[in-house]
Amino acid sequence: MRTQRQLFLELLGQTSPDPLLLEVERAHGVFLYTPEGKAVIDLISGVSVSNLGHTHKKVVAAATEQLQKYMHIMVYGEVVQTPQVQLAELVLSLLPDSFSSLYLVNSGSEAVEGALKLAKRVTGRSKIVSTINAYHGSTHGALSVLGCDEYKSNFQPLLPNVSFMRYNELEDIHCIDEQTACVIVEPIQSEAGIIVPTLHYLEKLREKCTETGALLIFDEVQNGFGRIGKMFAFEHFNVVPDILCFAKGMGGGMPIGAFAASKAHMDSFTSNPVLGHITTFGGHPVSSAAAYACVKELVENKEIIQSISQKEMLFRNLLQNHPKVRSIRGKGLFLAVELDAPKQVHALMRKALEHGVLLDFFLFCDTHFRIAPPLIISEQEISMACKQICAALDEL
Repeated sequence: MRTQRQLFLELLGQTSPDPLLLEVERAHGVFLYTPEGKAVIDLISGVSVSNLGHTHKKVVAAATEQLQKYMHIMVYGEVVQTPQVQLAELVLSLLPDSFSSLYLVNSGSEAVEGALKLAKRVTGRSKIVSTINAYHGSTHGALSVLGCDEYKSNFQPLLPNVSFMRYNELEDIHCIDEQTACVIVEPIQSEAGIIVPTLHYLEKLREKCTETGALLIFDEVQNGFGRIGKMFAFEHFNVVPDILCFAKGMGGGMPIGAFAASKAHMDSFTSNPVLGHITTFGGHPVSSAAAYACVKELVENKEIIQSISQKEMLFRNLLQNHPKVRSIRGKGLFLAVELDAPKQVHALMRKALEHGVLLDFFLFCDTHFRIAPPLIISEQEISMACKQICAALDEL
């Protein structure tokens, strides 16, 4: 009889030639449990998804309650659904007044797709500017603004009229001009190995976009909903974009994404042509109910976000003195730990899993590994995880 691992490799589309093959039977809090009962500390949160940990009781309760009422009933945007309305009202209440409309989709990639279309529709322009080593998703439009040729050269042609500038390099912003529809940027670059913006960089981008009439899009798909120590990453930098994309941490483990803009801008999708943007499952009522519960918990349980900086320092203090650790960069519970070589990173991931810790690598930064645990991780759990990471590093 074939095992689940064998069936996984045989029946499911694969994303890499050498998957970790961790088999998970259940998950709770910061722990994943194998069929054999082994507990694994999750230090990546499904890549910045499970901000409240796994199977959080309030998220599960909200999803269960909605399941008993109705699931999908109609393509997004035509039928009034309370979970969508509640979620939009809550999220918009947390944003500056310039954001007055929320468009719900299924994922971060879809949020980026919608934001790019909206910018082109509003401005009547076609030029798009992104940054080198940016990650914005894998669909064709999102891939077009991804800043690494290695990951998209075999899928050409993609969107035309897309140019790239170096992140944190002010001399490059001259490429933003009166033909630019939008500039899309991650407030903190994720797959580049968590690169924090230098002083005034985002402010200068904002000024240049305002000067040229280009719309500024922030992709907070990995940054948002508390991970950096504030509800939204842009709050750290005193810069407000025109369009804001988010997903991952909003859903409490359920698939959902969104982009926010002004009502005037968003309404441009309603005519010329009608249905200028459309999604069947966007804002699925069960996902919206779960997301509402997740965001509400982050708002009401203020200690979760307020404790992020202290937890960041604990990770740094427990790992930075290990002889194999070269540096630690990032912000909040969004950290990149540098080792000597790429082979060490991948060897550590395997070795750490043996010690009961799940780690991850970065797409565009092969000498660092990722630490992005559920925001609810306790200091005791951080100490336990770091002890196991150091033990695994000792064995490399």
